[in-house]
Amino acid sequence: MTAPFLSLTQIRNRLILTARAILRDHQPGPGGRCSACRTPDCPVATAARNVLDAAEKAQQRSTAAPPTAPDRDEPQQTG
Repeated sequence: MTAPFLSLTQIRNRLILTARAILRDHQPGPGGRCSACRTPDCPVATAARNVLDAAEKAQQRSTAAPPTAPDRDEPQQTG
C-alpha cells in the first residue's frame, strides 16, 4: 500500500513500529556507545525516541478531546 491509501492511524502505527525497530538496532552497548553506529549519543536513537514521544502525545490529545456536538442530520434519541 502507498501512503495516499493509508489512514492517519495507520501512518502513525507504521511510524511507531519503525521507531521501535530502530531503537532495537541502536541500543547502547558496553561503554554507552550505540551498537549500530558506535557513537555515545546516537542521533538516530534520539530521533526515534522523539517520534515515539510525539505519537504518544498525539494519542493523548485525541483521546482527551471533548465530545463533538450532535449532528443535526442524525436522528435524536429520546428515551
